[in-house]
Amino acid sequence: MIHLSAFADEISSDLDEQIAVLQSERIRYIDLRSVWGVNVLDLSDQQVITVKQKLEDQNIKVAAVGSPIGKVPLDSSFEEHLQRFERALVVAKMLGTSYIRLFSFYPPQNGEVDSASYREQVIQHLREMTAHARAANLVLLHENEKGIYGDTIDHCVDLLQSINDKYFRAAFDPANFLQCNQTPYPDAYTALQPWLEYVHVKDVRSDGTLVVAGEGGAHWLELLQQLRQDGYDGFFALEPHLAAAGQYQGFSGPDLFRSASQALQKLLQQIGWKYD
Repeated sequence: MIHLSAFADEISSDLDEQIAVLQSERIRYIDLRSVWGVNVLDLSDQQVITVKQKLEDQNIKVAAVGSPIGKVPLDSSFEEHLQRFERALVVAKMLGTSYIRLFSFYPPQNGEVDSASYREQVIQHLREMTAHARAANLVLLHENEKGIYGDTIDHCVDLLQSINDKYFRAAFDPANFLQCNQTPYPDAYTALQPWLEYVHVKDVRSDGTLVVAGEGGAHWLELLQQLRQDGYDGFFALEPHLAAAGQYQGFSGPDLFRSASQALQKLLQQIGWKYD
């Protein structure tokens, strides 16, 4: 059965308010990206324990760590970034999730714009992180995102084929593909389907306005039907960005988040796809 999750910091920075809205929407999973205005990787051990206990008390589980790993220029210190990545592994273990979301690096700050010239370095960094994740029995979810190496369909396929590891999989974000002038369905979906492990839910119109699923150009109804036909049984993580979309996180607020949740659930109910 598929599961609904959410980047709940889109609701509020306050954990209690996040939990209250998730409960009102009957969402029992969370993609933990930030709490109390603090990025998940910057939480202390005690804060992580507190978050986990509060969630467990309300029967909410952590679906994934929504880390910012890989959202740095390629020529920044990889040694320092790898230490931050190690923190992501620790936090994922503490929270009881098998998944860590990450990205595939911004171009070097030196102005190099030919992606072919730094492709090998991207793959080398991701291979090293995948090896660490494999040793920890954790799965890395690469999100396609505008501006990073893996922002287009071809580059995503290149990464997934080159790394070729069950611990490095695709987090499919249709709206992000649209923002890169790529066609999410059927083109991106068909290309990434062999590695698809996770789905992020947002939508965008041709003028760039972010909207609830089904009101933009992502063809959510057709995509959901195809996912169901292909036997997808993972998470759908709401990340609507309806009020603001920043480099490291978006925001919707409680009311707009509820609208996004209800739009997705209505589409799932429309095709008779059961979820929890």
